[in-house]
Amino acid sequence: MKKSDFHFDLPEALIAQAPLPERSASRLLVVPPGDGAFADRQVRDLPEWLAPGDLLVFNDTRVIPARLFGQKETGGRVEILIERLLPENEARAQVGASKSPKPGSRIALDAGGEAEVLGRDGEFYRLRFHVPTALESWLLQAGRLPLPPYIQREAGADDDERYQTVFARAPGAVAAPTAGLHFDEPLLATLRERGVEFGHVTLHVGAGTFQPVRVDDVRQHQMHSEWLNVGAALIERIHATRASGGRVIAVGTTVVRALESAMRDGELQPFAGETRIFIFPGYRIRSVDAMITNFHLPESTLLMLVSAFAGKERVFAAYEHAVRERYRFFSYGDAMLLFPS
Repeated sequence: MKKSDFHFDLPEALIAQAPLPERSASRLLVVPPGDGAFADRQVRDLPEWLAPGDLLVFNDTRVIPARLFGQKETGGRVEILIERLLPENEARAQVGASKSPKPGSRIALDAGGEAEVLGRDGEFYRLRFHVPTALESWLLQAGRLPLPPYIQREAGADDDERYQTVFARAPGAVAAPTAGLHFDEPLLATLRERGVEFGHVTLHVGAGTFQPVRVDDVRQHQMHSEWLNVGAALIERIHATRASGGRVIAVGTTVVRALESAMRDGELQPFAGETRIFIFPGYRIRSVDAMITNFHLPESTLLMLVSAFAGKERVFAAYEHAVRERYRFFSYGDAMLLFPS
């Protein structure tokens, strides 16, 4: 299976550069099972497609202001994107500079304080931050929101709210679980009234989510590592939902990756730790019955995941429909309700 098998042509004008004024006003392409006709709806219509007793599973990670700027001791400018917070005011980060900073060197931060370079592991650096308070709390004042690289503008004040889900509570992500961005309080209230239940996982989305697949044979691709937590209470709720005839619907690919990482011997088990799970066609997703997801980049691992879930031909037919109907793509774009093939 080749990376090029997952290429499609996307007009640049369809890449959403900002969110709509209302979260649930985004369009929703419903892709039913089998070869049923696609339905062009809005996210606020989602309750019509769900039934009492269904379980929506959200990712409750919270995006941290992980982007910093500074200057090397030699005078060169530096951009830092924190990928993972570590103990003792340390972090794993991507560092952009004209020349790679050496271990032992220091970066004077524009926001005050310094970042000491401890070492490097592949594309990531290990930094120790010399700042007045704990790094996580300091970033809330000093850091900038890291919008995805395909959004061609600087983050503004509105992004501080709109690039977070309304249920975000566990800080640690550097990118939003974007399918969850479509849910607002009125929509959640309508879903509750319909009898739809909610559950949560935590998966801290890392900067590696934007890294391209660099090998032609997708089986040779090495996924980045992300931390997740699937709790025992959620597992019990999933079992109860299935036992009563309800469906488990993942809100986003990160939820699918979290639940599939928690599979042990064919059964969901509580799990907290790292995952490098790579899901592409040939892999059978067993943890969910449907998923809500945004439209993903050509040749991306996320496009491969949804192709594994619903079938590559079916997904690509839906993408062709979305391009033709001028759906908005990527993080601030529109969504799909996708059922398995």
